[in-house]
Amino acid sequence: MSNTAFDQQISLFRFQINNKRFDDETIRILESALVSKDVKSLIEVRLCLREFLRHESVTVIREIAEKSVQQKLFILDFFVRAFALIGDVQSCLALRYEALILRDLKSATCKWLQVSHIEWLNFAEQSLENGFCAIAGKACENAQSCLRFADLETDEISEVTDKIKRMKNHAVTLAASCSVQAQAAKYLEKKTADKSKINSSHCKGKKSAASTLFRNGIKMRNLQKLRELQSLQCNASGSYSVQDHC
Repeated sequence: MSNTAFDQQISLFRFQINNKRFDDETIRILESALVSKDVKSLIEVRLCLREFLRHESVTVIREIAEKSVQQKLFILDFFVRAFALIGDVQSCLALRYEALILRDLKSATCKWLQVSHIEWLNFAEQSLENGFCAIAGKACENAQSCLRFADLETDEISEVTDKIKRMKNHAVTLAASCSVQAQAAKYLEKKTADKSKINSSHCKGKKSAASTLFRNGIKMRNLQKLRELQSLQCNASGSYSVQDHC
């Protein structure tokens, strides 16, 4: 794809978003724009699109607050797909979580929106794989909560419950590990900074002490020279007196 065609595709995608066209055609335009042999350019474009889509998604979600559940889910799904294409895993998972929570809240009156324990488990696994431990733990709790609606035998429920428990424990362990590592890194950083301050202070102390010794040495040397000069003057005066007497 030439640079001109590439720029046109990106501009067209932005145009579609700005005009609230959250459909398959817009997704196809994005897919076409991301076909590039220039890796460096592709990375730069993805970063640019990430910022653009993050800003637009926040704005759009605020605007659709009064829309129907179906419309909200449709638009959320669009942005999930768009973020997935540009490789923004964090935003993709965040909006997927938003959609799952919305469905869960509305499922009391709309049974077709009910989220299955399998959906929550899949989301928990993907969150764990990408390092989002806290959200994975929450997804496990939701999976356990949804399990009561599952049409499963007792043995199957027990097996799924064990799987959920293992995954949640794993998420908690990883979250704690990340927290400990962060605290350790912070401690080491502080320790290094404190050590640097101590060394700096110690060097200043040495410098000050050396400077004082140097100045004292000069004073002692000058005093010694003064005494020698005075001694010579006294000797000279004594010699002159003897000569005059003779």
